[in-house]
Amino acid sequence: MSSIGVIYWSGSGNTKAMAEAVAEGIRAAGSEADLMEVSDITPDKAAEYEKLAFGCPSMGSEVLEESEFEPFFEAVEQKLSGKKVALFGSYGWGDGEWMRDWQERTEGKGADVFSEGLIVNETPDSEGLENCREFGKNFAAY
Repeated sequence: MSSIGVIYWSGSGNTKAMAEAVAEGIRAAGSEADLMEVSDITPDKAAEYEKLAFGCPSMGSEVLEESEFEPFFEAVEQKLSGKKVALFGSYGWGDGEWMRDWQERTEGKGADVFSEGLIVNETPDSEGLENCREFGKNFAAY
């Protein structure tokens, strides 16, 4: 596949808004972006992408969403070695520990993780959405 997979889980819509803006940025950079909720793709199909952007909010005590996203990511992370991966998500408390843990976990599987994971507190405002678009543009060029 020549497009970039943007795969996310969102409970309140915050991470969905981020995912849409990341995909907009990818497209603005001249690349194709396939935007999908985690329930709409299998780990095997996700692994076919050369580049993947994953979005998931912080849940509970700063962990990935446990019923849908975590099982999906657990299955796909075994196939990330050598792939370019970007991570993003929203949070409502804490300091972003879930993102640092997620990035370390992903790098530990041999992925080439782009930049630091992008986090936005609560609902992304216009500046937060612009940061997401810029993140997408830069990831497309990565």
